[in-house]
Amino acid sequence: MKNSISKRLFQGFICLHILHHASKEPIYGSWMLEELSEHGYKLSPGTLYPILHNLEKEGFINHYNEKVKGKIRKYYSITEEGKKELKESKKYLAELIGEIGVEEEE
Repeated sequence: MKNSISKRLFQGFICLHILHHASKEPIYGSWMLEELSEHGYKLSPGTLYPILHNLEKEGFINHYNEKVKGKIRKYYSITEEGKKELKESKKYLAELIGEIGVEEEE
C-alpha cells in the first residue's frame, strides 16, 4: 500500500472480513490469515494481530483460549456491538457500491 487512503481502506476491508467471519463462528489468527490470503490480501501476523487486538479493545470482538494439540489457541467471537457495527457497515458498503459500482475503470 503506497498511500494512506489505500492503507486505511485495506484495513477497513480486513475489519469487515474479520467481523463477518466472527459472526458465523469463532475464528483464530492463523485461519484468518489463510482466509484473507484466499481473497488476495497479503498480511503478516504482525499486521493481523494488532487489528484483532484493536477490534477487541473497541468492543467488537472478544476472545477465549482453548487448548488445541497441546497449545493454547486464542479464538475470537463477535460481540453484540460488533454485530451492530457489521450490520451498519454492510448498509454503507451496499450504498457505496450502488453509487460508484464495482466495475474497473480504465
